[in-house]
Amino acid sequence: MKLIIPMAGRGSRLRPHTLTTPKPLVPIAGKPIVQWLIEMLTKGLERPFEEIAFVIGDFGEEVKRQLEEVANQVGARSSIYYQEEPKGPAHAIHCARNSISGPCMVALADTLFITNFNFDPGTEGIIWTQRVKNPQNFGVVKTNSEGIITDFVEKSPVFVSDQAIVGIYYFRDGDRFREKLDYLLDHNIREKGEFQITTVLELLKQDGLPFSTAPIDEWLDCGNKEAILHTNERILNTQIQKDVIEEGVVLKNSTIISPCYIGRGTEIKNSVVGPFVSVGSDSKIVKSVIEKSVIQNESVVKNVNLKNSMIGNQAEFIKKPGKISLGDYSRLS
Repeated sequence: MKLIIPMAGRGSRLRPHTLTTPKPLVPIAGKPIVQWLIEMLTKGLERPFEEIAFVIGDFGEEVKRQLEEVANQVGARSSIYYQEEPKGPAHAIHCARNSISGPCMVALADTLFITNFNFDPGTEGIIWTQRVKNPQNFGVVKTNSEGIITDFVEKSPVFVSDQAIVGIYYFRDGDRFREKLDYLLDHNIREKGEFQITTVLELLKQDGLPFSTAPIDEWLDCGNKEAILHTNERILNTQIQKDVIEEGVVLKNSTIISPCYIGRGTEIKNSVVGPFVSVGSDSKIVKSVIEKSVIQNESVVKNVNLKNSMIGNQAEFIKKPGKISLGDYSRLS
């Protein structure tokens, strides 16, 4: 089975953290968001993905290397495709058309979930959904009494259904899916100015393909700082459930309150860290109290009380208590 992950967006809602790092590679609980996504999906498979195709923007060679490593860690080969101009989610997926064949899944890169993820690969098509209180903000589906989807609707201002599409799709026949993507672009069929995946799904349904729904127990957004912090808390609480302290960590006169992730080579002195804190590698925390926060790699935090905050890579934060969202290579003292 193949996995297609469109992730070419700039992640503007998560700035400044996405100025140097694409949002799917922002780490939470010790792993990039996209790696958590792939591992969660893999748990539902009898065999690991044979190929993972990433659709990215102009993010540079280091991002390409990181994604190749992520795929390698789950035993899959990687393919990298580029979306040079944002024209909608279906267009992004179409950029990976050479990898779309046979059974395949599509997963948006800022969607994580907590669920018992298992499915029958013999099913023609599956769309994962969750009931929401604000369906006007989502693409939604309507189903019949047998659970088969009858309609796809993209962000309707009028109530149609509360079953929101979470951004995970399965197609038993990827070639058929690719043909409809081709048709969409060849005929320039746009909705609200973009090529929408719900339009492709509707074309497949009209062609006789039955889509079933599968429920998501908990949908974890990673779109902005507050969402990242909540997702970090839920991942630590449900996927890790204890402290993970990597090799080379130095703890001096400090307390770790579970659950936390502390990256390799980090030094923590005269501090209290936790609960729900993720710290990247080679960072330093001195005389500080930190909870419900994410600190990335090679950063320094001294003499602060920090809560509900994000600190980027190679940043320095000294003597400024409160809430903060500090990007890569920043200094605040």
